[in-house]
Amino acid sequence: MKSRLLFSAAVLAFPIAAMAAEAESDDSRTIIVTGKTDGYLAENSVTATKTDTPLLDVPQSISVVTRERLDDQAPRSMADVLRYVPGTTIGQGEGNRDQITLRGQNTTADFFIDGVRDDVQYYRGLYNIERVEILKGPFALIFGRGGSGGIINRVQKTPSADALAIGGTASVNSFGAWDVSADINAPVSGNASLRLNANYESLDSHRDFFGGERFAINPYFAVDLGRWNLGLSYEYVNDDRVTDRGVPSMATVAGQPNRPITGYRDTFFGTPGVNRAGLEAHIVKARLDGELAENLNWSTTLLYGDYDKYYTNVFANGAATGQSGTVAMSSYTDPTTRENFIAQSNLVLDVNSGSIGNKFLLGLEYGDQDSTNQRRNGTLSSSTLNLANIVYPTVRFGALARNTESDVQFFSAYAQDQISFGAHVDLVVGLRYDRFKIKGTDLIGTPRPFARTDEKVSPRVGLILKPRDNISVYGSYSKSFLPRSGDQFLAMSATQQNLAPESFTNYEVGAKWDIRPDLNATLALFQLDRTNATTPDPNNVTATINVGATRTKGAELAMTGRITSNWQVSGGYTYQDAQLRGNGFVRLAQVPKHQFALWNRYDFNSNVGAGIGVIHQSSQFATIRTSAATTRLPAFTRVDAALFFKANERIELQVNVENLLDETYFSDAHNNNNITPGAPINARFTARVKF
Repeated sequence: MKSRLLFSAAVLAFPIAAMAAEAESDDSRTIIVTGKTDGYLAENSVTATKTDTPLLDVPQSISVVTRERLDDQAPRSMADVLRYVPGTTIGQGEGNRDQITLRGQNTTADFFIDGVRDDVQYYRGLYNIERVEILKGPFALIFGRGGSGGIINRVQKTPSADALAIGGTASVNSFGAWDVSADINAPVSGNASLRLNANYESLDSHRDFFGGERFAINPYFAVDLGRWNLGLSYEYVNDDRVTDRGVPSMATVAGQPNRPITGYRDTFFGTPGVNRAGLEAHIVKARLDGELAENLNWSTTLLYGDYDKYYTNVFANGAATGQSGTVAMSSYTDPTTRENFIAQSNLVLDVNSGSIGNKFLLGLEYGDQDSTNQRRNGTLSSSTLNLANIVYPTVRFGALARNTESDVQFFSAYAQDQISFGAHVDLVVGLRYDRFKIKGTDLIGTPRPFARTDEKVSPRVGLILKPRDNISVYGSYSKSFLPRSGDQFLAMSATQQNLAPESFTNYEVGAKWDIRPDLNATLALFQLDRTNATTPDPNNVTATINVGATRTKGAELAMTGRITSNWQVSGGYTYQDAQLRGNGFVRLAQVPKHQFALWNRYDFNSNVGAGIGVIHQSSQFATIRTSAATTRLPAFTRVDAALFFKANERIELQVNVENLLDETYFSDAHNNNNITPGAPINARFTARVKF
């Protein structure tokens, strides 16, 4: 690791030393720009193409949740944010991590921070985030392996040299959870500034025995070196909470799907004092970007992350035998460490020749990820939980059932050209070469080394037609892949070592319309094919099974922006048909056919406003439907509301009410018997101050 840090310092020090002499002072200059927004509407994205490109000119679906919308909806987690994003399904993540399904593809690793891989399993905070970008469809050209159904990119708040700004937020909800945060931006000199974000949360919910706390701090220093900008960020995260895997299912009529058990919305299916998940993370990020010459820009980002996590749980491991019957239980403990080092460098060259314009992107990426993981299975004092008389079992953890260490090294080189043929036709073409090498050791019994190297080329082609400046019609083709080590590199069997990577191919056509500069509508039709597919085994939560090929076909319609000067909206409808190829009766896991989400804010005047939101999901299967008894989560509709009051220029107050109509529903699942009940009606009061 010392050599990596020395390399990082050398990469950054050379251009800094060469150009520090030409640093200029400009008190009004924003040091690092993260994207242009107007209320709920984002105008551009650097993430989708690694170049500053209007969303109208990106030939794939993108949803952006701006800071304004984050503040209005008051989400406390990535899951809260993504529930209002078309085509995104939330997974339970076993009560210890973010997990999502995009276009039928379930992932715990397709998360990024400022375009750099952030693939450790944990809950990501929002206290230091400017906006969240959801890119749909394979994006291997830009992000490398994974990204099969899409990716989630968090854009970090950055320092500004404009002026001193101090902000604070405090909130409390009706379950007793509360949090406080601070956001301080301070110019240090004419060409340097510091931004400090910090947050503390006390966790609580309607669920019995749930609780915990999370705190984080993120100082971010930036300096303007004339034509160059340097940013240095350090984030510390500490998260300790009760592991809650929800409720089990219960059998219905023979030949019909199981359903989540009802009447146990608050009941804890675990062992109080044993179920716990904790994370301690140190994340250092450095970025240098600027102008090498006229129309030639260079940027390099270095990220080092050190993550130490433990996860202990007792959970329902079978369906309830009846409304007051018994439930099979199981348990294990699972500590993991991960050390990531990732270096990413990009050159962007603009070349114009007559009516043809080219924006060339050339990039390199290198990563080294060291992981260790262990698992000990538990022995319970009782292997079943009696629902008629609940007595929680005690647990004793035995010998190691899994003990692995692995090292992943990857190298990527990519090239992309965004070609403009006049004002009405754009073409995006690119290729990425990835070399992914994993080697490790299974240390149980006689040590068994495992290793595999994959080399893949991922193409991307997109054609954009612009009949008018504010309308684009596009078609795109893109591919991605996932190595056999999966998302988290925990182990690799002898069989897996000989299997080709999973492959993902996306075909998409769509249209984007800037109805006005502050209102946008999009439509996309897509087909995502997956080959060599694997999925979690519904009958064994610790294993995966090969299922062959899958196909997800769908349509997505979205609208974001201002209907009037006082009325903002963000929402959309998604239809998805996700099935196992060759068997139209086998639906993929956690993909409702119909999803609708719409959030509105209306300002009655400059001081008072109101919000109303609706989320609807049709029924979905908790796992891939391998039998008639596979658990089906019922359809639901949830209504949320908010009131906003601006007391003066410094103080803003708001109340958010979740599940206004007190709907009984099941929000997400991990498998057939770990299902999360939706929260009953609850309210959160938030106060914001700024100076």
